[in-house]
Amino acid sequence: MYREQSGNPVDSGWRFFAGDDIQEVADDPAYLEIYDVNTVANYDPEIIPYLDKPIGTAWARNAVGEWEEEDFPAPPSSH
Repeated sequence: MYREQSGNPVDSGWRFFAGDDIQEVADDPAYLEIYDVNTVANYDPEIIPYLDKPIGTAWARNAVGEWEEEDFPAPPSSH
């Protein structure tokens, strides 16, 4: 999960991915869905402590399932 700047006041800027996503699929808006961050937190309450983290941060689960900060992802390539 990572948080980017949003141009929409109702968008938290959080982006959530499974971790095994194929870049070509992640770049195609037809495969993406928009959810309220509360909905995502209901599925995985362990994200809640990270939701106040600043724009430009990224987090992922490590091999034992613990959250670790990661490098902020590069912006999607334009086609």
